[in-house]
Amino acid sequence: MSLLRTAEIKRQTNETKIDILLNLDGRGESQINTGIPFLDHMLHQISSHGLFDLTIKAIGDTHIDDHHTNEDVGIALGKAFLKALGDKKGINRFGHFIAPLDEALIQVSLDCSGRPHLSYNLQLQSPRIGNYDTELVREFFIAFVNNSGITLHINQIQGVNAHHIVEASFKAFARALRMATEIDSRRANTIPSSKGMLESE
Repeated sequence: MSLLRTAEIKRQTNETKIDILLNLDGRGESQINTGIPFLDHMLHQISSHGLFDLTIKAIGDTHIDDHHTNEDVGIALGKAFLKALGDKKGINRFGHFIAPLDEALIQVSLDCSGRPHLSYNLQLQSPRIGNYDTELVREFFIAFVNNSGITLHINQIQGVNAHHIVEASFKAFARALRMATEIDSRRANTIPSSKGMLESE
């Protein structure tokens, strides 16, 4: 098990330029600027409730729309988690949380299995939260799971207000991810799998 579980990811395309610093064993400190205010707000939730130290700087073609930046931040953040987890020795591997936010209630379960999968069951009745296209929530999580190798289930138990539903989803995701990536003192330096290995790229 590495004592320093950090990662730096730089991603540049013709559409975006993204720099990420991640410390899995942080205190929830963050500096985030993606050019998409609502996405920044959600990424702050991941850092704050996951206790991950997170720095994200993204420059993208938001003059067209937010899609490329939103997706590429998800890609880069997924890669950062995969890199920071290293060989995954000693981690809990599984995580789950149920988060309420007013009338919204969201359940998240995940597995740092190395097998990317997303089951996304949010019913968002509003097409936008402020200027943010609510379709981009699913696109962010697709990008994240495909590049982190995480199996992720997001289920809406209750909820009407789109902002409440999405924010509760990110908070539950953060707490579940924190649980899964924290070290199990009883597991020491072993891989958390009966096979003796977890799938990887």
